Amino acid sequence: MLSMVQSAPAYLLKYVCCFGSEHYMKIVSTICVLIGLSLGFSGSAFSYEESQEQSQEKYQEMLSAEQVKEKLKRARPDLPVTGVTTSILPGFFEVTLLEGSVLFVNEDATYFITGDLYRIEENRFVNVSEEQRNVNRRELLAAVDESEMVVFSPPMGMKKTSVTVFTDIDCGFCRKLHKEVPELNRLGIEVRYLAYPRAGLKSKSYDKYVSAWCSDNQQLALTQAKLGQELEEKTCENPVAAQYALGNLMGVSGTPAIVFDDGTMLPGYLPAVKLASRLGIY
Repeated sequence: MLSMVQSAPAYLLKYVCCFGSEHYMKIVSTICVLIGLSLGFSGSAFSYEESQEQSQEKYQEMLSAEQVKEKLKRARPDLPVTGVTTSILPGFFEVTLLEGSVLFVNEDATYFITGDLYRIEENRFVNVSEEQRNVNRRELLAAVDESEMVVFSPPMGMKKTSVTVFTDIDCGFCRKLHKEVPELNRLGIEVRYLAYPRAGLKSKSYDKYVSAWCSDNQQLALTQAKLGQELEEKTCENPVAAQYALGNLMGVSGTPAIVFDDGTMLPGYLPAVKLASRLGIY
């Protein structure tokens, strides 16, 4: 009936709507309502199609990475953007922030979403964002000279792999992990320490790490400090502040933070045997 109303000649509609009989007035009212609905639906369809066309035109206005960054900074001047790259997710840029989180921004920078990107495979979901973080961590650690770390190595010829540990001298689980360093070494795991005083660069933990670093025997001093022994206060040129900044850049939020050679980061403590199992050597 609606299609009949839509196709009715104008003079007929005019005639119907002017019909005076009470019986026919009910029919007329129904027809007029349908006419109104028909016109309303037509208008809505037009508006939707028009909106879709505008959306497609807008989508095609792809910005450059620098323009995306500029637009974000105009909206939030304090946003700590460290990089903008084209995402593997079609139609999006990946905007990396200082602490390592990523914004997925559409091509004209009118919307963004946050969170991890997953790839759907046959029998599993793969965290693509974490894979990229692993690559970033691996590259960042490769730039750190081992001479700037406090290293506990297995006997010559027994090393199978290594872990890099962001540690805090006053952290209970860091101390617990340190007690297992001899067992980790026995299993062929080298432990390389980087400083991460959780309370910041003006804390006692920071001062203790600096004293350990500046000691003649760094390994002994660090062990004593983790046992709660007082160290002679010392200062010298040291990498503690730089390592703390590196930890923040790599997304460290607590200690110990254990980073494998492939860039995988394990937050928290694991017993030596379980850690060796996670590393695939036990």
